[in-house]
Amino acid sequence: MTNDLEQQVLAKARKWLEGDYDEATKEQVKYLMENDMKELVESFYKDLEFGTGGLRGIMGVGTNRMNVYTVGAATQGLANYLKKNFAGEPIRVAVGHDSRNNSRMFAERVADIFASNGFTVFLFDALRPTPELSFAIRELKCHSGVVVTASHNPKEYNGYKAYWTDGSQVTAPHDKNIIAEVERITGVGQILTGRNPENIRILDERFDEKYLDAIHALSLSPESVKRHHDLKIVYTPLHGAGVRLVPASLRRYGFTNVTLVPEQAVIDGNFPTVASPNPEERKTMSMAIDLAAREGADLVLATDPDSDRIGVALRDRDGKYVLLNGNQTLVLLMSYQLTRWAESGRIDGHEYVVKTIVTSEMANAVAARFGVKCYECLTGFKYIAKIIRNHEGSDMKYIGGGEESFGYLAGDYVRDKDGVSACSLAAEAAAWAMDTMGLTLYEWLQRLYVEYGLYREGLLSVVRTGKEGADEIQRMMVDFRANPPRTILGSPVVKINDFLSLETQDLRTGEKRPIEQDASNVLQWYTEDGTKVSVRPSGTEPKIKFYFGVRAPLASVDDFGRVLGELDAKIDAIRKDLGLE
Repeated sequence: MTNDLEQQVLAKARKWLEGDYDEATKEQVKYLMENDMKELVESFYKDLEFGTGGLRGIMGVGTNRMNVYTVGAATQGLANYLKKNFAGEPIRVAVGHDSRNNSRMFAERVADIFASNGFTVFLFDALRPTPELSFAIRELKCHSGVVVTASHNPKEYNGYKAYWTDGSQVTAPHDKNIIAEVERITGVGQILTGRNPENIRILDERFDEKYLDAIHALSLSPESVKRHHDLKIVYTPLHGAGVRLVPASLRRYGFTNVTLVPEQAVIDGNFPTVASPNPEERKTMSMAIDLAAREGADLVLATDPDSDRIGVALRDRDGKYVLLNGNQTLVLLMSYQLTRWAESGRIDGHEYVVKTIVTSEMANAVAARFGVKCYECLTGFKYIAKIIRNHEGSDMKYIGGGEESFGYLAGDYVRDKDGVSACSLAAEAAAWAMDTMGLTLYEWLQRLYVEYGLYREGLLSVVRTGKEGADEIQRMMVDFRANPPRTILGSPVVKINDFLSLETQDLRTGEKRPIEQDASNVLQWYTEDGTKVSVRPSGTEPKIKFYFGVRAPLASVDDFGRVLGELDAKIDAIRKDLGLE
């Protein structure tokens, strides 16, 4: 006998059989109803929801899957909200996509719906980096924009990010208002299609030149690049959109010795050479690192399929390639920017950088050394963009910012993380370090650790599946709030930050103070010995992330390996102490 959930799912599925859906979709729904109730439940038990700026899900039929109907409902809901919010204005939108399967089809569907609603639509002629979509919104004075991408998720996924007038992903109250409009779309007959095709304007390589010009304007050390233009660089786009513009940007900066990983320079949404196209993972970067070893490359660069995240691998003293984590990449890029800004006399106390609350505390120390304000925000680049937006019209100048998840933005010409500019600045930093100090980037990073202390971070993701998994993740957060750890590795927990209640508590004094921040389901525990643990469930999938941060002084570069090993061992011990083995 079926339970209540299955009955609800069957009722939703029957509407798809009876509604104005294409025959292939109906056949697949019918097949699931007759042969795979578990998959039917997963496909229909809820509606695909906006997470941190849009949709993301497995492609397939159903209300909880990415398909032309869920994409269509989201787009019509967004269109309805834009018409209300900008009543009486001629609305302009931009649309882009990455290399994933069905991305072009979804992007064309989005463009068609926007055009059918009377909007002027700027559609890229082929895949492009996500940050270029943000740039297009700003450059073309659009009211909104959409990029079809699931970033570095596995090949089964696709997604849909919605952007606002400043080129950032939508934030409150717009995100909730858009969701409310989407929920009013109860049938495909409400979605406008097939009208006003003349409203769609194509963006081609001529627009790319404007974007590349903006990135080149960030250059800080052109003379160093001239002297080290033949720096050996290996780059992989991981079958994605970076293949078009990352090499072009490196050429603009003056680099002449860039080698692409040939197998991964092929645009392919199946990502055939990797299990997951995530530059955070060593196995994903293995082909690039192997090629770098054969070529004797100085620098390995990578971008994920939509080219907003950057991966970096550097050669150590022994000739082995070390894959940097996102915190290390951020610290290098931020330190490079701040050093060159200071050397050129551009820092006068009215500058700022931004990092997320789960990103390394080393960024705070670097900013303080240069007398630059370091703001913190919730995870998600839209919150970094919000801080930039709030400072527009003030005398404060944004230099750069990022997050531990391999995203960085230098300058405010776009309002999302930009792997294209980050690759160019990483290469320029490598040329500058060699030119001015005779150091590789890895050697300079070690020098920074001697100066600021060795900060080490760890990340553990606990992944579950489906509705049961999502429920379990929520229970975990409830339990952590009710029963937080009293000690971590024997060191008393002295402070708890709760970003849901927006309250910080000093456990030594009992004092509670408000947190000036957007609300989010995040917990942080700080111990007496300086350890920091952050806990955050994903907004788009049944997953919970644990971020660990520890620090120790580093007397000299010669002690680096030993101290690093001690800190890694401490992070492993923290995981065990919290029962997270």
